[in-house]
Amino acid sequence: MAENEQLLRLPMAGENPLEPPAAWERLRRGCPAATVELPSGDRARLLTRYDDVRTVLADPRFSRPTPQDGAARIAPTGAGGPAADGDGALTLPAKGEPHQRWRRQVVKYFTLKRMNALRPGMTGTAEALVETMAGRGQPGDIRADLGFPLPVLVICDILGVPAHDRDRFSRWSDAFLNVTRYCAAESAAAQAEFLAYMSAHIEAVRPAPGDDLIGMLIRESDGEGGGLTGTELVATAMGLLVAGHETTANMIGKMVAMLLADRTRWQLLLADRSLVRTAVEEALRCDANAGFGIRRYLTEDIEVGGELLPGGTTVVCAVQAANRDDRVFADPDEMVLSRSPNPHLTFGAGPHACLGQALARTELQVALEVLLRRLPTLRLAVPVEELPPVEGLLVGGLRAVPVRW
Repeated sequence: MAENEQLLRLPMAGENPLEPPAAWERLRRGCPAATVELPSGDRARLLTRYDDVRTVLADPRFSRPTPQDGAARIAPTGAGGPAADGDGALTLPAKGEPHQRWRRQVVKYFTLKRMNALRPGMTGTAEALVETMAGRGQPGDIRADLGFPLPVLVICDILGVPAHDRDRFSRWSDAFLNVTRYCAAESAAAQAEFLAYMSAHIEAVRPAPGDDLIGMLIRESDGEGGGLTGTELVATAMGLLVAGHETTANMIGKMVAMLLADRTRWQLLLADRSLVRTAVEEALRCDANAGFGIRRYLTEDIEVGGELLPGGTTVVCAVQAANRDDRVFADPDEMVLSRSPNPHLTFGAGPHACLGQALARTELQVALEVLLRRLPTLRLAVPVEELPPVEGLLVGGLRAVPVRW
């Protein structure tokens, strides 16, 4: 139990924050549905094999735990609170037709065609951010100078919320996703502030909604066909703002760090820019610092890895471990920039797969393309083992990625 508990709380165990814990492989081989203790003290089952993780994620019967399920919580009492644990009162439909109805309303905005239309603007924003970083002198910080501001500016534009409030969004997002930094009262206060802000913004733009995502949802909600309820609209905007910048902000920094950790990878991309798309997918697959994992609540019995898991069980799908399963990926611990096909599970699977994955992929590709073009001599300014991981964040990340060029 001690090893499994450490794995959950410190998924980047080891001297190198970009390398996977050795425990993943041992669990895949000998204990694919391990019983583990969450930071809250509750017990859950940790799934580490690719087929098991995909089976549970793709099953429409199972969804993210809700307070009504009585499922295991992530955060301990007094550390994090409802918002950080993802179980706040303002929630979206989690399963069944209500969830699918909500998803149909939102997913049509995140088409590949629309993301490609946004690409030139993203590129211009990324170029300006890189030029600003270069103008300030060395060393720069990919996380602070590009990784955080690019996704924030993009998601603010998509939603139609003021980008100048991005520092507030970052604080609220951290309160939602960090299970150790905030007490329950602080987390609840941050959620209340965020709720009041987004509710006021939606009411302010409702008389004349724009062409952004919030405007689109308002028009559909106020139309004859109906759309999202007022509560769903607010919760959707809040959720997309958090998910739309925090995970990608962290991933940009981690991707660059992975590529620069062995600079032959960077040289390969400089020589062949056509590898950018597959390199992004491989970075997503190889991300050992992906955070806590994806929780699912089993509403009925299911056989996983030859073991019957009873209904009422909370499982944690360790997609970062599943993405290194040698039953699916050849040389899984090697970062192969040309790997194709690459059926990684970083964005989940099934009815709850990430809505914004086309957006995230586009942002990662743009960030990498701009860095290769503008700063071809880029290199890490510190040894890999000195890159500081973010503590307590459910999605995983690095606090800084210092670079020189």
